[in-house]
Amino acid sequence: QVQLVESGGGSVQAGGSLRLSCAASGYTYSSYCMAWIRQAPGKGREGVATVEIGGGETYYADSVKGRFTISQDNAKNTVYLQMNSLKPEDSAMYYCAAARLFYGGSCRGLLADLGYKYWGQGTQVTVSS
Repeated sequence: QVQLVESGGGSVQAGGSLRLSCAASGYTYSSYCMAWIRQAPGKGREGVATVEIGGGETYYADSVKGRFTISQDNAKNTVYLQMNSLKPEDSAMYYCAAARLFYGGSCRGLLADLGYKYWGQGTQVTVSS
């Protein structure tokens, strides 16, 4: 059973930084995608960033490009989201998600359609102006 546990959310002023962590366990595949997805109140889910575990390729939504960085620590089975220059519009519940990467697929494609099988419980990020 795959489990994803997020941590690191909180409240920060605009321009500040936060780092989210997602610890994964129970995954047996050698190649899969992990991603961060966010959802603000009254809005739909938005794929923020993704990384290919086993390959290293990353992809970001335009709204966070240049400000957010996704990274992985394979020894700890943990994915991080470093968020800098935070804006009030970044306020949302942030979820970690994972899915197996099949041959011919892409983590970028998964981020677009949010086709993840495994989800964490979410961690709240609040940015005040």
